[in-house]
Amino acid sequence: MKPRKVPWFSYLLVIGGAVLMVLPFADMFFTSFKKPGEFGMLPYQFLPGSFDTRNYADAFSQLDMPKLFFNSVLMTAVCVLSVLITSSMAGYALAKLRFKGRAALFRFVLATMMFPPFLFLIPDFLILAHWPGVGGNDLAGRDGYGGLMTTYGALFLPFLVSGFGIFLMRQFIVSIPDEVLEAARMDGAGEWRTWWSVVVPQTKPALITLGLLTFVGVWNEYIWPLMISTVNPDLMTLPVGIQLLQSQLDPTRTQPLVMAGLVISTVPVLLVFLLFQKYYVRGMMLSGMK
Repeated sequence: MKPRKVPWFSYLLVIGGAVLMVLPFADMFFTSFKKPGEFGMLPYQFLPGSFDTRNYADAFSQLDMPKLFFNSVLMTAVCVLSVLITSSMAGYALAKLRFKGRAALFRFVLATMMFPPFLFLIPDFLILAHWPGVGGNDLAGRDGYGGLMTTYGALFLPFLVSGFGIFLMRQFIVSIPDEVLEAARMDGAGEWRTWWSVVVPQTKPALITLGLLTFVGVWNEYIWPLMISTVNPDLMTLPVGIQLLQSQLDPTRTQPLVMAGLVISTVPVLLVFLLFQKYYVRGMMLSGMK
């Protein structure tokens, strides 16, 4: 059977879509090399008059980049690791273990995905600020000076578990044949060993896909780090710090400086995606097949 020919206009649609996706990133990159007066010029100039690297030097000199990178990497690494572990374990339990209330628990997990994340910002803030016995709080969570909001735990505690991650892993693990798990149990493996030695290796594409999605979401998180940095400025992350580069008096003149900071912030995300791209594509294909 001969392969079906793809219409020529399909290539034009793909190329046009690729250009539209790349264009904003290209504009951000080229703007980061513009001088302060070039950004607001009319008509708009896509390319800079001369490639000036002083914006990058100014970004490092005006911000404590090592500290911002450390906070962002710490927050992202802990959240990604926690989401992968909790999602895989909970997905395995909901997919393969038989216990009372399993269906109700799965519906509860799905229900958590219906609420916007902004709805939990204030409750999370109050819970961490009034955590008993921390930050000067008494056992009732009062009379303190910030509770957990002054510690590094405030960076990642609200993001340690993902309802979407549990749902995604559960859908993948359902497709694993029960006979494979029964064979592992007959060989003497307990549930922990079965999960680690059988389930985790077979869900590697799904885990990497979930890890990439979590990485991008947590790395670019802005509202929550902004809230906790008002209590403890030492907890400021890279997205929050970049906004400090923008002047409120004349934002157009500082826009190239902000773009330089955004390029610096985008490089880790781009490198991680390029390293795990084949696993991500495979995970998306498998999810569609299932």
